[in-house]
Amino acid sequence: MDPKLRILVVDDDQRMTRTLADIFSIAGHQPVEANSGPQALEIARAQSLDCVLTDVRMPGMDGVDLYRQLVQIQPGLPVVLMTAYASDAIIRNGLDEGIIGVFDKPLDIGSMLEFFSLLAKSQAIAIVDDDPDFCKTLGDILRQRGFKVLQMSDPHGDVNLIACDAQVILLDMKLADVNGLDILKEIRQNNPELPVVLITAYRHEMSAAIQAALEIKAYTCLYKPLEVPALLQMLAELQLKRLRKAIGRKKKD
Repeated sequence: MDPKLRILVVDDDQRMTRTLADIFSIAGHQPVEANSGPQALEIARAQSLDCVLTDVRMPGMDGVDLYRQLVQIQPGLPVVLMTAYASDAIIRNGLDEGIIGVFDKPLDIGSMLEFFSLLAKSQAIAIVDDDPDFCKTLGDILRQRGFKVLQMSDPHGDVNLIACDAQVILLDMKLADVNGLDILKEIRQNNPELPVVLITAYRHEMSAAIQAALEIKAYTCLYKPLEVPALLQMLAELQLKRLRKAIGRKKKD
């Protein structure tokens, strides 16, 4: 069963928020309704949210202004717009600033529910590293930020088992007697597009293997000790790209 989301639905039309809340509840999510920007901000200050779905044009505070204040309260909170005005300049500004995407009215409920299903799964990060202290420390940091953490410490294990459930893999390049490049090649056989972030403490020793890994579409390489803010920013950017691609695909479909 997919993880469920606490979704804040914001629209000045109470019939719209009630209808969407009922639909999301039936799908197993936990919707919360707000009928104005200030009410939405009050809710965001009081409880943790997984996503916000907001109308663009509302009296007093539009959806993009709401987004700007929401991310001050809950940084990294995914916000999606819904609108009947697809070419609105306000929307373009919001997308430039980090809003995930837009659902056009009348809403395609099926596509919307598929998107939320993807969002619920998009927080899974796999750590492939044989250092238990590193795995625990980084795992705790990621869990505190709301990520689901999968771990593989045995370099001889089947990495594809966790690759199936992860949206990003953090792969150490030196695992006992196994080269991380060989594990990346194994991942690429079944998951050619899965973002794999290389990690190593051996910048010079592993330089040739790192270059070879980048040539088969490793996303980037980070060096130990990790700079956690940079890692979290990179994970946020990867999530944004993935979710925007999903919304774009649904529109084409």
